[in-house]
Amino acid sequence: MGVPPPLPAPPHTSAATRRILRSLERHHPAASTELVYRNAFELLAATILSAQCTDERVNQVTPALFARFPTPITLAHAEPEDLEGLIRPTGFFRAKSRSLVGMARAVVKRHAGTIPADLAALVALPGVGRKTANVVLGHALGVPGLPVDRHVLRVANRLGIAQSNDPVLVEHQLGAALPSARWTLASDTLILHGRRICKPKPLCDRCHARGECLYAGGLAVSAAPRLAPPARGAKKR
Repeated sequence: MGVPPPLPAPPHTSAATRRILRSLERHHPAASTELVYRNAFELLAATILSAQCTDERVNQVTPALFARFPTPITLAHAEPEDLEGLIRPTGFFRAKSRSLVGMARAVVKRHAGTIPADLAALVALPGVGRKTANVVLGHALGVPGLPVDRHVLRVANRLGIAQSNDPVLVEHQLGAALPSARWTLASDTLILHGRRICKPKPLCDRCHARGECLYAGGLAVSAAPRLAPPARGAKKR
């Protein structure tokens, strides 16, 4: 096997990326996921439900869901139809019901009912893509993870701390610029900044990083793609 090609360099240096993120972290102190959970199983299920849905609505649905199905084992014994009424408000409820039950059955069969603390094992579960896996790793399992969603894509490209429409490439560009201990916080900060300030129509006058932002400076920035809704029966998020 040959040596893999080096990552394409984003406009800003690693040092500038760290400086920009420190500024944003001060602007959004204690940034974290807004999903409510008590363990890795609950966060995994909630993150699957959050596809094309707000965290606020997911948090309204999950208490009843987890009261009825508190563990992977109890969920593995359910049928998708048993979940549909509980999760209907999150949208795409039939596909999400199949993903949740499939995920639970795979966790029971392959991992004895324990959510694996491994990226490859997580993305092999039904309904679990790389972003979802990184959310669970970083927040519930103590393993460095850098989730990249549409907010991270948009904000990182505008700031110039990443340059790609590919979430995996952006994950690697940001990860290369930061110590792994900061990956999850960096993602949470960029997501919160994208929700509050750097919206599709940004509030640049409120941004603490506008002095180093390519978008605010009028430079061309790669547009981050919108994430498509999960197709019927889709596996990955």
